[in-house]
Amino acid sequence: MNIRSTLIALAVSLGAAGAHAQANNVNLGVAIPAATHSFTAGIVFWANQAKKDLEKAHPGLKVTVKTASGAPEQANQLQDLVTATKINTLVIFPFESAALTKPVAQVKAKGVYVTVVDRGLTDESAQDAYVSGDNTAFGRIPAEYLAKALNGKGNVVALRGIPTTIDNERMDAFAAVMKNHPDIKILDAKHGNWNRDDAFKVMQDYLTRFKQIDAVWAADDDMAVGVLKAIEQAKRRDIKVVFGGAGMKSMIKTLMDGKNPLIQANVSYSPKFIYDAIKLTAEARLKGEKLPPKTIIPSVLITKENAKDFYFPDSPF
Repeated sequence: MNIRSTLIALAVSLGAAGAHAQANNVNLGVAIPAATHSFTAGIVFWANQAKKDLEKAHPGLKVTVKTASGAPEQANQLQDLVTATKINTLVIFPFESAALTKPVAQVKAKGVYVTVVDRGLTDESAQDAYVSGDNTAFGRIPAEYLAKALNGKGNVVALRGIPTTIDNERMDAFAAVMKNHPDIKILDAKHGNWNRDDAFKVMQDYLTRFKQIDAVWAADDDMAVGVLKAIEQAKRRDIKVVFGGAGMKSMIKTLMDGKNPLIQANVSYSPKFIYDAIKLTAEARLKGEKLPPKTIIPSVLITKENAKDFYFPDSPF
């Protein structure tokens, strides 16, 4: 091969390599709820940590984090991420399931790779991948624990989260276990929206309507805080256990120290999964690869014996 042919071949090779590198540059948008309570504060913290770590590690990666205080705002942010920021990859923690399904589907239809985190969409065809904690275990583990703690007999009230696919999964799993214990009655299950103030009001209503409550399942530690406040104000002594969830640091510390006899156990569900989802998605797209359709991060029972393994004092949650 003469010099001219060699130079032409080299130019073609470099051009192809450049095109490949450019094709794998990732402009990744992250759409998450604002830090309206402790768990979402953890989500925001870990999302921004992922941006910092991943942009430093990968020069071909740009990460834009958007936080929304409601479903309409998040839907508008998706449009901005596509039209103004020109993302080619999206990681979204939907504020609500049904309200965000069509907006996310519209983003995917424009060629954007979509990873949905935690709160699933009502139509899975609107996503490429799904990353979540184990929501079935999140509902099953508390139900099994409470059934044992109550010796299979008693009255239970439940506080659900925001209406989402994961809330349905958790409640369905909880109810399925309780069906095996006919002497345990679920008196009511209202939405506390993963919010302390909302949970406080729901629990006040329960305490007014029900004269005998043996246990409370508040499907999130923020709600459990509101529940405990309502019980304390009402000076009720009938309730034996309040089971929250997700391993909020203050609740884990209470469990470790044995400060509140109502807090006996918890179930893991760390907001760090948003970091994992962003990292998995970014690194796959940088390689031109796809994630598995579904990635589930296990949830496990937390007791006083293993609580130290789930205590993260530096986290906002």
